[in-house]
Amino acid sequence: MDDLWYSNEEAMLELYTTIGFILAGYSVIANDSVQTLGTWIASNREKFKWTTLWAAAASVLVVTLAYGWYTNDHDLSFGRLAKIPYVEPQWYHAMAPLALVLLTRRGIPVSTSFLVLSAFASSFVLEKMLMKSIMGYGLAAVVAYVLWLLIARVVNEKDDVSPKAKKFWRVFQWFSTGFLWYTWLSHDVANIAVFLPRDVSFIQLIVIMVFFVIGLGYIFYKQGGAIQQIVLDKQSTKYVRSATMIDLVYAFLLLYFKQLNNIPMSTTWVFVGLLCGRELALNTGLTKKGNLKTIFPIVAKDFLKLIVGLLVSVAIVVAIHYGTDGTNSAEGNAAPAQVEAPASEASVDAAPAESAPADTVPAASSAE
Repeated sequence: MDDLWYSNEEAMLELYTTIGFILAGYSVIANDSVQTLGTWIASNREKFKWTTLWAAAASVLVVTLAYGWYTNDHDLSFGRLAKIPYVEPQWYHAMAPLALVLLTRRGIPVSTSFLVLSAFASSFVLEKMLMKSIMGYGLAAVVAYVLWLLIARVVNEKDDVSPKAKKFWRVFQWFSTGFLWYTWLSHDVANIAVFLPRDVSFIQLIVIMVFFVIGLGYIFYKQGGAIQQIVLDKQSTKYVRSATMIDLVYAFLLLYFKQLNNIPMSTTWVFVGLLCGRELALNTGLTKKGNLKTIFPIVAKDFLKLIVGLLVSVAIVVAIHYGTDGTNSAEGNAAPAQVEAPASEASVDAAPAESAPADTVPAASSAE
């Protein structure tokens, strides 16, 4: 019976791990990858077939995963999970990426880091993640605003580059997007690796690569999916020069936060902050002030979506921690009762034994 119990327990562990990994993987590909590849897709989808773009992105993906696995002792997280120890996934861990999939289908840019990693992290780590993400949003918005105020003085991003210069910018964009894709993966692959043991075998690595490549192909086939609309709503993102500058600034911002510390963060917040700061700069530096009435609803809508995603993330995480804490406390209270029960039974059994001599003493005295 014990062997059957352990075999069932192992089977359920594998099931929860697989479900959580698949849902988290799909969420990362469908939701977060658009942050890095969205502008690239928007500016190249009329020039190249989606299969060509897919092959290029998949090549960088495979090299990045292989490099991270080899240089980090078979750990895919690039050190992002140093403060989040491995926990065997349970059914409630899989609920977080499931909610993420549903929100992604609605086009809401939810933070995968908040929703997935927080289910495994302590409240202390969650607080650090939140503070780092808020700082990322603010810094990205300020940097983008200042940079694009300066850029707007020399470059009119409402017009595309000349056909002669477009070749240079397209080549530059492919390199900058590759750099950004690698930098972003070194951040967000931890959102999937959290479901896996910290020591991933070579066979598991191959399976993960195949899964990612297939999922990436689906996203390119759908031209970015619902989240891509956040990119297309912004000015000139389909132009190769504008897309290149966005990718390059975003890549260096992520690189800065990667070197800052190994606390995970929401790259979604950094990306949306970058786009918002850029939009405000373009509309205050190039056009009439009256256009702020047009652009403010777009910026506010993106920020509202972030807040909605954050509230959903926190609600799910609180429910998970509350449920697990309640279960653990119930088990903890039940354990002493089971230990005390034999003691009380022993005292009951011992009572007649102590009264027996009392019965024999009067009998002896009556004999006398």
